[in-house]
Amino acid sequence: MTVGTGEWIRRFHPAPGAAAQLVCFAHAGGAASYFFPVSRALSPAVDVLAVQYPGRQERRREAPFEDAELLADAVAGQLADVTDRPLALFGHSLGATIAFEVALRLEAAGITPLTLFVSGRTAPSRHRTQWVHLGDDEQLLAEIVRMEGTDPAMLRDPELVRMILPAFRSDYKAAETYRHRPGTQLRCPVLALTGDTDPQVTVAEAEAWREHTTGPFDLRVFPGGHFYLNRHAKDVVALIRRRMTAPAENGTRP
Repeated sequence: MTVGTGEWIRRFHPAPGAAAQLVCFAHAGGAASYFFPVSRALSPAVDVLAVQYPGRQERRREAPFEDAELLADAVAGQLADVTDRPLALFGHSLGATIAFEVALRLEAAGITPLTLFVSGRTAPSRHRTQWVHLGDDEQLLAEIVRMEGTDPAMLRDPELVRMILPAFRSDYKAAETYRHRPGTQLRCPVLALTGDTDPQVTVAEAEAWREHTTGPFDLRVFPGGHFYLNRHAKDVVALIRRRMTAPAENGTRP
């Protein structure tokens, strides 16, 4: 069952009695449904909301965003209607960048997140120069395969590939052209998560998220690559649950 709060937000397992909400942001090419298992696992203790970017699933006919900051502007505006309870943000890969920029906008509006969870992404101050989005379709597909985050069966279906490539290309462009604005810091706690063999993020690049908040910071390193969280979903969900249900302990190791 999906209970939407508009075209941007998906609520798969409503938890009206939860004390806090977790807003989830998917990776490049990802969709809100990626977080269905997370929602199921955390409900009813946490009310999980998943952001549905344009250009995928039921929004596939809409043009995807190619600019991370413009996407963050749009999402932050949509969250104005769901800030009746304390919230935390979780983003993986491109989603971590979007979540960070949304957190900056929320804090500017007087809303301090309980925690910003950033997964599988270099800190904004540690930019990597990459131009995957400028490659041809075969090069883009090769990168998608290398990241191991997409069902290989989908990539063997020419019709599905034709449908998903525009969103992937736009998302890669948003990720690769994003530039952090020096001097912008959060106040909320930040917890960075990464895989120890992620080809996109070194542990040092994940540790550098510390520079982007004046609040508490923690780093968790898991065995695995860019999609380490698929293998360690139970551990990641348990970590989120502890942080979300005991917010006073943010910044400490539970």
